[in-house]
Amino acid sequence: MKGFLEDANYSIGLLDEGATLADVIDNCIYEHTHTGKRAFYVGDLGKLVKKNIQWHNVMAPIKPFYPVRCNSTPGVLEILGTLGVGFACSSKSEMALVQDLGISPENIIYMNPCKQASQIKYAAKAGINIMTCDNDIELKKIARNHPNAKLLLHIATEDNTADEEMNMKFGTTLKNCRHLMECAKELGAQIVGVKFHVSGSCKELQTYINAISDARCVFDMAEEFGFKMNMLDIGGGFTGSELQLEEVNHVIRPLLDVYFPKESGVSVIAEPGFYYVSSAFTLAVNIIAKKTVEYDKLLPSGVEQTRNDDEPVFTYYINDGVYGSFASKLSEKLNTIPEVHKKYKEDEPLFASSLWGPSCDELDQIVENCLLPELSVGDWLIFDNMGSGTLGERSTFNDYQRPLIYYMMSFSDWDEMQDAGIASDTLMKNFFFVPSCIQLSPEDRFSTAA
Repeated sequence: MKGFLEDANYSIGLLDEGATLADVIDNCIYEHTHTGKRAFYVGDLGKLVKKNIQWHNVMAPIKPFYPVRCNSTPGVLEILGTLGVGFACSSKSEMALVQDLGISPENIIYMNPCKQASQIKYAAKAGINIMTCDNDIELKKIARNHPNAKLLLHIATEDNTADEEMNMKFGTTLKNCRHLMECAKELGAQIVGVKFHVSGSCKELQTYINAISDARCVFDMAEEFGFKMNMLDIGGGFTGSELQLEEVNHVIRPLLDVYFPKESGVSVIAEPGFYYVSSAFTLAVNIIAKKTVEYDKLLPSGVEQTRNDDEPVFTYYINDGVYGSFASKLSEKLNTIPEVHKKYKEDEPLFASSLWGPSCDELDQIVENCLLPELSVGDWLIFDNMGSGTLGERSTFNDYQRPLIYYMMSFSDWDEMQDAGIASDTLMKNFFFVPSCIQLSPEDRFSTAA
């Protein structure tokens, strides 16, 4: 598989029904304790299969296009490609990754709102025609470098409930859509559809109603200019919760049936990224340093001290941080809490603690304040729901070692893939049988994507 470099060779452990994710983590920690305490992920690729089944049960016939930036590790991309999922790419390197999987250009969309001219030319050469646009400068750049491009006008959504302060907003207004269509006509560019995006933090489902209604207005506007519109992209923002998925479907389905019925020939797609991968990966990190600090320095500003001064307060440093797996912590709140791997008594005292990455940078704070039993250097912490964010990306911190990745899948999930006829010969070569993770010797350990 070209493009993955160090990740080119990987394998997936097939677990029998007696083995669990906890067994895999226990075994890996045992190995790392003896070979070097490096952070690592365990990726349950069977969860991708389950999420895909759930998507089709709830959201069909809306086709998912997976945003590669969420998690570009080889196991994820190959499983999703085998499942027939499309890919939404934001760069030349991402387009190259999915092309090397044998994905056809029709199943790849170039979604970066600010594209480099050289990468537009690459897409043109590769036959990747569908891409987004939300302003006239971008439109002219695309027209110059990709005459066969098929454009989705990215329209803005109004969301007064989501916390968007740290996010850059993209998308054009309905009023400006007419201007963009006039420009497209002059340039000979093809506009074929509309895209919008609703944030996963949005709690107001009315936003979807407004966005789909706006999209219908753009489609009607396009008819005046003679554009043949055939695609609606409802974006991402799917949290992974089946309840949220059903709530969104309940709201959008009646509108789609009215505004974009099957006979209209409009294909409706979406970009579920976090939805597929977040819960599939668990991160294990090791404590590399520890110190006692003053309690008032640990407290967030404005919080009053309410504890006994005699109780110790601990700061722990771990071997991964915001320049690695916790990069999203720089722009959003951490959506998972640490779990202590070692066993401890239920009545064991808990102490105010904070967690920091290995860089000693003031920004490298992972958890500001949490309650943990007293831990020691060499102990392990487990973070769930770590599949979306920086997997596949390289850190800017010079001494940072990328965590190893151990892929696994249960036999029942593998059987579902085989029964559905979607287990390719290429993918099958990556699987091996793991009768019991706990009994694995170092010689039999999982192959890794480093």
